Amino acid sequence: MDFEYSDKVKALRVRLIDFMDAYVYPIERERDHFHHDPANLWKRWPGTEEIKAKAKQAGLWNLFLPHEYGEWSPGLTNLEYAPLAEIMGRVIGSSEYFNCSAPDTGNMELLAKYGTPEQQEQWLKPLLDGAIRSSYAMTEPGVASSDATNLETTVIADGDDYVINGRKWWISGALDPNTKLFILIGRTPNDGPRHRQHSQIIIPADTPGIEIIRPLDVLNAVHSPGGHAEMVFKDVRVPKQNLILGEGRGFEIAQGRLGPGRIHHCMRLIGQAQRALEYMARRVESRVAFGRKLADQGSIRQDIALSFCEIEQARLLTLKAADAMDRYGNKVAKDLIAAIKIVAPRMTQTVADRAMQVFGGIGMSSDFPPAAAFMNARYLRFADGPDEVHMAQLGKLKIAELNELPVR
Repeated sequence: MDFEYSDKVKALRVRLIDFMDAYVYPIERERDHFHHDPANLWKRWPGTEEIKAKAKQAGLWNLFLPHEYGEWSPGLTNLEYAPLAEIMGRVIGSSEYFNCSAPDTGNMELLAKYGTPEQQEQWLKPLLDGAIRSSYAMTEPGVASSDATNLETTVIADGDDYVINGRKWWISGALDPNTKLFILIGRTPNDGPRHRQHSQIIIPADTPGIEIIRPLDVLNAVHSPGGHAEMVFKDVRVPKQNLILGEGRGFEIAQGRLGPGRIHHCMRLIGQAQRALEYMARRVESRVAFGRKLADQGSIRQDIALSFCEIEQARLLTLKAADAMDRYGNKVAKDLIAAIKIVAPRMTQTVADRAMQVFGGIGMSSDFPPAAAFMNARYLRFADGPDEVHMAQLGKLKIAELNELPVR
């Protein structure tokens, strides 16, 4: 694996760092205060579109979409995107400024890979342009959705339409006023095997029968303006041409969507952990307790050292997984994708926790980044599948693989 980035990526890193310094870090607190104000619930911070326009003008746009997508892609590999995603990840939510934020990234990859020309014209192009946002409706309250074969929402053919009925929750971005479509996975009953029982379909957000039951809070935060909604789809009717790829191919699509999405989260988490470590180092150098700087305490130095080691390990594993995806495809790289999905959120949670501790009481607040990084890392241990699922699958895979080796 080559750790030397191309001149193109080096130039993009410099431009991205300069852009963050000029437009993102300076407004971070203003934006967060706006979103935390109950009077602004489900409203978008007014400066978002202006920063997006500047990023697009600077050529820092849609960097996530791998080169194999041809005309839709800026031409980067997953490996080349990784250091750029890390920089964006330092400020939670800033990926939207570059049109590189979830769940849109996964939905754009899905539509670019599996969508019909008509679906791409109607939905992919506005998403790539940043004119609209989207949401992905999978998880359900009535079943253990970590086993997606349990999903009960139905997608039933009726004449020229499909009719959707079911309840979903933890639907990220559903409350954003710019969200104009849902991609939903639901059951299309047939006589085939369990993993051919579900399909994915595009549902315009203004379709009759969609009801937002409530926003769900994450550790007492609702993550306005996108939020995470509990929703009901009741007799929602959409034309058959909104089905993606074909009936019974929902899991096939999901695997194509989830691999890149999972590793994008990990890339951003590295940035959050790195920033937490930097804040921690500055804090311990400037604070005195019991007559000594915190930086002179042995246990503090150990925490700094361990945090550095853990970040570097996770960063290298992320790069290895991204490189394997580029070289061999997501399916072959599934063990490394699973590994980093297990490692990166736990590492970031641990590093952020250490940083919060050295800040004292104020470390629990939004005055400094570590608390937000801690919360983000904690809920990402559920997003795109809980730790237990990834560990079970990875363990099973490695038991079989290692037992094929000769005994030495």
